[in-house]
Amino acid sequence: MKTTTVIKNHKMLPVARELRRKMTPQEKKLWYDFLRKYPVKFYKQRIIESFIVDFYCADARLVIELDGSQHYTEQGKAYDEERSQILNLYDLEVLRFTNLELDQQFDAVCEVIDREVKARM
Repeated sequence: MKTTTVIKNHKMLPVARELRRKMTPQEKKLWYDFLRKYPVKFYKQRIIESFIVDFYCADARLVIELDGSQHYTEQGKAYDEERSQILNLYDLEVLRFTNLELDQQFDAVCEVIDREVKARM
């Protein structure tokens, strides 16, 4: 059953604020070079349930995750899959990109995001 109301665990707020201050180089690049001035509002390090997603667009119901090496372990993959399933219950689409993709194919990553936002609006 899908729901459209996103629940937020307010106890996570200090962690989210810290993550906003200490973004990875790839998160900074995507934020400052694309998402910050994108015509549809994006939020960085947004709390959804007990998760903190890298970027969130409420209007398009879109989550963007940038995956570093910790996401490629069996435990990391299982956690990401479970997390994506929970986010999907809120009718949220999750786009995942590797840090390497962002570093080497930045324009292509931005095009995918732009296409997905427009398709979901």
